Amino acid sequence: MCHLTAERERRIMTTASQTFEESAFTQNPLDTLEEIIGANDWSFERASNEEMLAEVAGRWCSYRLFFFWQEEISAMQFSCQFDLKVPEKKRRDVAELLGIINERMWLGHFDVDSEELTPMFRHTTLLRGAQAASQEQLEDLVDIALTECERFYPAFQFILVGRQERQRGGLRRDPWTPSAKPDALRPMPA
Repeated sequence: MCHLTAERERRIMTTASQTFEESAFTQNPLDTLEEIIGANDWSFERASNEEMLAEVAGRWCSYRLFFFWQEEISAMQFSCQFDLKVPEKKRRDVAELLGIINERMWLGHFDVDSEELTPMFRHTTLLRGAQAASQEQLEDLVDIALTECERFYPAFQFILVGRQERQRGGLRRDPWTPSAKPDALRPMPA
């Protein structure tokens, strides 16, 4: 068992609080995201210095991108919300689907917003100790989210309405097969 002396514990805590104070000066990634989103001609609203919402038309539906910056901990929470509602009678099926999908995820995860009952991709990026998130990192985050949403949208659609469509012969595509990748995120001009 490791026992810290009072002096050593005080030095560790002082160093940790200095590091935390220094990290509070991380550049707000929403500033860079605003430029990226503008360069892609996506509509957006910057509600405050800590919140931004953008809308993007995908192949299957429109997606709402939410960005929340928490300067105190130098973290940015990001979600990409589908334009689908999960009815009460389908929640169990969607929960099972979420488990299957999340096993296949490398970055982020899918869940259902408890208030709006909509599926969404979520990821939190920690930036403590970094001066800023790079433009490339933020472009990749958005591109990965949109790609994964487009990849798994047919599975959600199948669970929510597909079984009835399949019985009527309307849904012929395998919902697990990825469709064509959405238009790539246009990098900002250098």
